[in-house]
Parts: sequence; structure tokens; C-alpha cells
Amino acid sequence: MLDMIIIGSGPAGMASAIYAARAELEFLVIEQSVESGGQVQQTYEVDNYPGIPGVSGPELSRRMREHCDKLGVEFKTEEVKSVEKVGADADADGKAGEYFLVKTWDGNEYCAKTVIAATGASHSTLGVPGEDVLQGMGVSYCATCDGAFFKNKVVAVVGGGDVAVEDAIYLSKLCTKVYLIHRRDEFRAASTLVSEAKTKENIEFVLSSGLKEIRGNNKVESILIENKKTGEVKEEAVNGVFIAVGIKPASELFTGLAKANEGGYLIADETCETSCKGLFAAGDIRAKQLRQIITAAADGANAVTSAQRLL
Repeated sequence: MLDMIIIGSGPAGMASAIYAARAELEFLVIEQSVESGGQVQQTYEVDNYPGIPGVSGPELSRRMREHCDKLGVEFKTEEVKSVEKVGADADADGKAGEYFLVKTWDGNEYCAKTVIAATGASHSTLGVPGEDVLQGMGVSYCATCDGAFFKNKVVAVVGGGDVAVEDAIYLSKLCTKVYLIHRRDEFRAASTLVSEAKTKENIEFVLSSGLKEIRGNNKVESILIENKKTGEVKEEAVNGVFIAVGIKPASELFTGLAKANEGGYLIADETCETSCKGLFAAGDIRAKQLRQIITAAADGANAVTSAQRLL
């Protein structure tokens, strides 16, 4: 019986692992990918992590993983199939004999007294015709990952938050033209980002509009844009479409175990304790104001501290 199982190896998972190792707990980390870091791996540059401004996402991930390895953290590369709370009176709070049973698609089973849910979140999709078919053939959800493939080409970015505007700015340095499509009149992004985007002559703002369809034969060739106010639909030739319309939490494993909000994020305060005794939420999966690398790492520290008290 382990003290703890950490599911996920993004910043929250690796911070949890570092704190758990220093606390000399018996634990392991189950990660779906052999590359630790989660969404940070897809970040071109991280300029707001204290002490190392301008570090790339992959480099920051590498440093975190090296820290874990130095402490002897055990990682298992498997996909978790289910998480159950079992034992005597499993539905009652805090009964002796309760524990968590974690099953993977590889057929393995792991038991632990506590679990830290650090599974993060994934990119939301638009669900428009052509999106699924052309994914990886011009449709992308990560500008910093795939932007280099569109050097000197025309692309579109869909979204109105910080990520969308940041993507447009980044792509403007590579591409001849960037259409920034947003369904509202105003952006949700920080005003400083919007101001910077407006200084880029090759970014064209397409407001009060939505992406209606992505067209192409084995690669993106054009898009249909619908003006929400007039209903006018026009076709623009593009080589790529970058979709940045938000993320959704990977919380399906914990449905029925812990309370979640309408968006599917697990409800937990700054201690990271969920409504299920022994289950803690850390990182992007947790309902909170700000989802950044630094807050994910902080969650990991808090989650382990809370788990220690329970143990």
C-alpha cells in the first residue's frame, strides 16, 4: 500500500513529486506520456516564471523532471483507466480501511491511501466541418509547436483570450499574414497584449465573426468566416488554422468521486482538498482564478502538505 499516487506529470504533478520525495513518502507518479511537462512542452517561451525569464517550455519541463530524478522519484508511463475508492464503508468519510484503487489500461493496479489528481486540461475544439479531418494537416492547437511549419504563409487564429492574441503575435513574426478571428467586439485578452497585436501590420482583426468551416484536400486551403451581425459569409485562402478557444479539464477519471463545477473543474480550495477524503486536485484540473505554471506548482506543494496531514 502506497502513501500516495500522483496522476499526471505536468508542473503540478512534478511539484507534488518533489514535495512528496522530500517528505519521504512512499509514492509513484503515473504519467500518460514519456515526456513530462504536459502543456508546458508546447509552450515556446515562458517569461513569467520567477528567476528564469525567457526559458522555453521544454527546457523548464526538463529541469523539473531532472529535479524529480535527482530525488529518485518513480515514474510509470501508463494511461489510467479508473480511480476508485474502496475498502470498509467506502462511501463514508474517513473510515479506517479505505484506500484508492488505480487501474491502468495496461492491466496494472495500484493502491494508495491518497491520490493527487494532476491530470491537467486539454484544448477545446470548435466542432466545425473540416476541423477533425484536417487536424495535423494545417489545423493546430499550439502555435508555438507548429508555427515554424507556416513560415511565410497565411494563417488564421481563432479566439479572444490571452492565448489567442499571444499566438497571433508570435505567428506574425513568421507568417506573411495572420487573421485574428473573434466572435465578440472586444477581446478578453489583457489590454497590453491587444495593444501589441495592433502594432503588427500583418495581423488583421476579424471581430464579431466566427469560423464556419475549414476547407482543403489533405491540407488546409481556405476557411469560411461568418459575420455574426450581418450574416455575411466570406472565404479566405489560408494555409493554417490555429484554434485557441480555451481548455477543458481532464477530470473524467474523478466523476462521481469529487464535486466539480459546471466546467468540470474539481472544486478544491487552496489546500487542494476535494470533497472526497484523500483525493486532492492540483494544477489546471482545479477550479481557481489563475491557471499558470507557477500556480500549478504551488498546488502541488499544497496538495502534498494537505495529504501529509491526513496521513
